[in-house]
Amino acid sequence: MAAESNSPDSFESNGPAPVGVKLGSTRTVLRYPDDGDLRTVRSLTCLATYDDAITGDEKVLFGEQAAAEYPDSVEYMLRSGLPEDDDRAALADRFFGELIRANAVPEESVVVYAIPTMENDAGLRNLTDVIESSAIGGADMRSYPESLCGAIPAFGDGVEAIDEVFVSINMGSTNLEACAYRRGDQLVPFSTGSVTGNDVDRRIVANVEEETQGRVHVDLTTAREYKERHGDFESFEPFSDVIQQPGGGAHEFTIAESVMDALDWYLDAAVDEVANEFLPELANDYMKPYQLALDNSVALTGGMACIPGLPEEFERRLSAELDRDVSVVAPDEPDLAAAEGARRIAERLAGR
Repeated sequence: MAAESNSPDSFESNGPAPVGVKLGSTRTVLRYPDDGDLRTVRSLTCLATYDDAITGDEKVLFGEQAAAEYPDSVEYMLRSGLPEDDDRAALADRFFGELIRANAVPEESVVVYAIPTMENDAGLRNLTDVIESSAIGGADMRSYPESLCGAIPAFGDGVEAIDEVFVSINMGSTNLEACAYRRGDQLVPFSTGSVTGNDVDRRIVANVEEETQGRVHVDLTTAREYKERHGDFESFEPFSDVIQQPGGGAHEFTIAESVMDALDWYLDAAVDEVANEFLPELANDYMKPYQLALDNSVALTGGMACIPGLPEEFERRLSAELDRDVSVVAPDEPDLAAAEGARRIAERLAGR
């Protein structure tokens, strides 16, 4: 788990605290005011249990510590984006409770949750149960689409996006989401699990094995780290890593193509889904809002939008696919955008 504070503005302490939450498949983010600053909490969305060596009582670890110490048994309960069954809902409830307690998130708060746009009624009900059973949100509790919350920081310092007609594309670990918004209302929400950040990780694993002629096999965690640390559409450079050989010794290898080949596939596939699946449906159902939305900037959010140069390359490829100029805008921190947008909505609801 990581927490940080930054203070672009001062935040009043009177009244309920506005809290933005994004319970993500890989990472969970909280944004809320704390002693006059804006605090950010980031945690891997995972949980591990173990028995106390002295008392035998069950103990809990969560986030980065759980993933590092118990990689063999750690549970990522939102891998599909939602808690699919009762067991995963119970794990999500426990994880979220531990995260809230560890960071002393104010119970007397207005909480807005950024939730995925998915056709999964059972999963959404389970997520609702987790949200409603949490200790926070004593003053008010709401949920808004993740793609809307994520777009808010892309369009300005307030909540200007609520008054716009635009398209938002959320590039997450488990889903690619797209939606048009007309003054906050959803038009033609679209979601697919066939183009995801997790798919990129799996392709990197296969690519590394092929690029090294089968001498190197990396796990998905290492592949994700390669993607996040080295992926770059602006100035990618080959990089080296070292693995330990069975029986002793080390093997150094260089990656020149594996990461960017996977990212090129992702970007082409994402453009194809948006240009040939989502946008035609939007144009068919809402022609005038479609035209207005594409005259405006397309908001790009989610963890994959953090890859340097990806928003600009997406803009270039989408413009070429549509044979028209398209403008793409991304928030400064796409992976935090949904929680930050949710916090700004909560701030408005709290009357601040």
